[in-house]
Amino acid sequence: MSSSLMTDFLRQSGGTAVIDGGLATELERHGADLNDPLWSAKCLLTSPHLIRQVHLDYLEAGADILISASYQATIQGFEAKGFSREESETMLRRSVEIAREARDMYFERCSKSSCDSVTDDRIPKHRPILVAASVGSYGAYLADGSEYSGNYGDAITVETLKDFHRRRVQVLVESAPDLIAFETIPNKIEAQAYAELLEEENIKIPAWFSFNSKDGVNVVSGDSLLECASIAESCKQVVSVGINCTPPRFISGLILIIKKVTAKPILIYPNSGEFYDADRKEWVQNTGVSDEDFVSYVSKWCEVGASLVGGCCRTTPNTIKGIYRTLSNRSSVLSLR
Repeated sequence: MSSSLMTDFLRQSGGTAVIDGGLATELERHGADLNDPLWSAKCLLTSPHLIRQVHLDYLEAGADILISASYQATIQGFEAKGFSREESETMLRRSVEIAREARDMYFERCSKSSCDSVTDDRIPKHRPILVAASVGSYGAYLADGSEYSGNYGDAITVETLKDFHRRRVQVLVESAPDLIAFETIPNKIEAQAYAELLEEENIKIPAWFSFNSKDGVNVVSGDSLLECASIAESCKQVVSVGINCTPPRFISGLILIIKKVTAKPILIYPNSGEFYDADRKEWVQNTGVSDEDFVSYVSKWCEVGASLVGGCCRTTPNTIKGIYRTLSNRSSVLSLR
C-alpha cells in the first residue's frame, strides 16, 4: 500500500511532482523572528497563521507536496523551553494540521476560480496534493549545526536515536499526514535508526529518506551515500529516497549514485547553494545561485532520474514556480513525442 501511494501520485501528477521550498526564509520574510533553538518550529507557538500563509504561497506557486513545520519540532526541544509533554505533542500535531488546513483553503480557492488556469501570480489548479510530516535529524534538535556534519560522538548509538525519535514519530503518524519525510539525514547511523523504528512501530504511513552531502559523493558525515541509500532501499516503508539541503551543483552526480542501489522514485530538493556558518548560525550572503540558475538544472536532474523536485533552505515560492513551469513544459514536450 505504501509504495502504491507514491506510484499513483506520480502517475496522476504526470510522472514528476513538485516539492515545496524553504520555510524559515519565507517565515522571516513575513516578519517572524527565528533566532531560537526551535527555529521555524517557534512559529507553531507564536504565529501559526504565518506558517499557513507560507504553505499557501507554495501551493499557489505550483507545489504538489507540502512539508510540515516540524523539522525542528521535538518533544525534548519543547520541554527544554518549559512546555509539558502534552503541550509538546499538541504542537507537533498542530504542524501537520496547519499544512492540511492550507491544502483545504487552497482547494476552496481553486473551486472559486473560474478555471484551472495558470496566471503570472497564482496557480489555481486542482491536482493531487500531499502533506509530508517533517522529521529533522537529532543534529537539528541540538541546534549546533551538527546536521551539517553528522558528527554525534561515540556515545550516540542506533538505540539512542530510536529512543529520541520514537514518540515524535508516533505523534506525527497520529496526525494523519500522507507521508513522513525524514529530512537532512547526515549519517548512516540515523538512517538505520529510522528504518528500524519504522519496522518496530509497524508504521503504515509511507516515508521518504532524504540525505545531505557537502562533497557530492558521500553524506555530510563522510559515510557512503551508497550504503545510506541501500538502507532506504531495504526498508519497505520507504517509498522514495533522495537528497536535500545540498548545493545544486552536486545533485546530478548524487542522483546517479542513488540509482545504483534503488529503483524507488528519487526526490531532490537542494538548497540555494549558499554556505551556512554554523558558528554564527546564519547563511553567508552571495554564496549561492540565483533562482534562474537553480531552475536551469531541473531538466537535467529529471533526465538523470529525479521524479520529485523542490527546494530547501533559501529557496522561495519564485523558485518553486520556476520548477513547476519547467516540469510542466517538459511534460508537454514528452507527451508530444
